[in-house]
Amino acid sequence: MTERKPAGLSFESWIDGQIREAEERGEFDGLPGSGKPLPDAGRPLDDNWWIKQKLAGEGLVAMIHPTLSLRREIEDVLEAALKAPSERSVRRMLEPVNEKIAANLRFPPPGPALGYRPIDVDAVVAQWREAQSARVERSQGAAGESGGKASGGRWRFRSRRRRRG
Repeated sequence: MTERKPAGLSFESWIDGQIREAEERGEFDGLPGSGKPLPDAGRPLDDNWWIKQKLAGEGLVAMIHPTLSLRREIEDVLEAALKAPSERSVRRMLEPVNEKIAANLRFPPPGPALGYRPIDVDAVVAQWREAQSARVERSQGAAGESGGKASGGRWRFRSRRRRRG
């Protein structure tokens, strides 16, 4: 149980004495993190540090404003659309995002503005076509450098289709 502070001592000297006695008894030896720098010691003070630490400890992601989340989703979809396998998949990726953008513009939530208009699907498809043609040119150039052999796998698939169909 904790001792009471004697009447004639100041709080500082009494606390210092208790710490010194605990060190002599070895109560601070082997504590986790002993001898290591304090985490986040160089970072500026954040008012919500304990909330962020609790969420990270529980494995949860911090809540993000819906508008900011939609901005991130738009950027991710635009990047993924250029890597899509077909024009149809590009259009399928962009349609739901455009619906979310339209809903956000009709009824904006309180907070930061979205800053985006609905995505011009045809413009993104045109960018996708350019990226596809560049990829095809690169792959044909690489095939030409490797001895002029075309990929035999595609030819086999085409011949199978002809036989079946």
